[in-house]
Amino acid sequence: MVPTYQRALIVGAGEGLSASLARRLSREGLRLGLASRSIGKLEELAAETGAALHSCDAVDPSEVEALFARMEPALGGPPDVVIYNASGRLRGPVADLDPDAVRHALMVSAYGGFLVAQAAARRMLPGRHGAILFTGASASVKGYAESAAFAMGKFGLRGLSQSLARELHPKGIHVAHFVIDGGIRSASRPEPADAPDSLLDPDAIASAYWDVLRQDRSAWTSEVALRPWVERF
Repeated sequence: MVPTYQRALIVGAGEGLSASLARRLSREGLRLGLASRSIGKLEELAAETGAALHSCDAVDPSEVEALFARMEPALGGPPDVVIYNASGRLRGPVADLDPDAVRHALMVSAYGGFLVAQAAARRMLPGRHGAILFTGASASVKGYAESAAFAMGKFGLRGLSQSLARELHPKGIHVAHFVIDGGIRSASRPEPADAPDSLLDPDAIASAYWDVLRQDRSAWTSEVALRPWVERF
């Protein structure tokens, strides 16, 4: 059976991939909520998609709970699709990293994902229906030099997703993790003229998310890796 979804919430929304996700979900008829620490940058996207906006620091349990409490009346019910798109991007030589900055990066990438997923699951479990999707990165599966904090956070998010998939799939909630293995094309990051197809198209990534949401529950996937076709493994 292919699930039907009505209301979506994207946490960690911005102008890149999450904007493509918002447009795709809105085009498919879902009512939409967008959350970010700074929502001023989302006003144009909200006007385009009809999305409800709410400011939220995903590492603060009280703010996450307030977000879901705000979104239920705004969307006409609890979201049945929740996408965690936030990341703590910190890089540098390990000897020079500030421990407090590392802690914050881990909190955003992994702990925030836990808080948002927990709030989502509590609302989805009574009806045994919903989907929780996590945006990962190359660093989810391989740690690069001078990227210890980012790799730790993304490894943690991937572990969270794997655990939740095993716990929640039998209860009707689809959990999936997306390894975005490459750079994403954007206005600020155009494709190099000498390297065509070297960056992922955010609209194509959004289509992959939608394809996962449309999977028959007899054959749910729990992880998808997406990379440009010209990139070496």
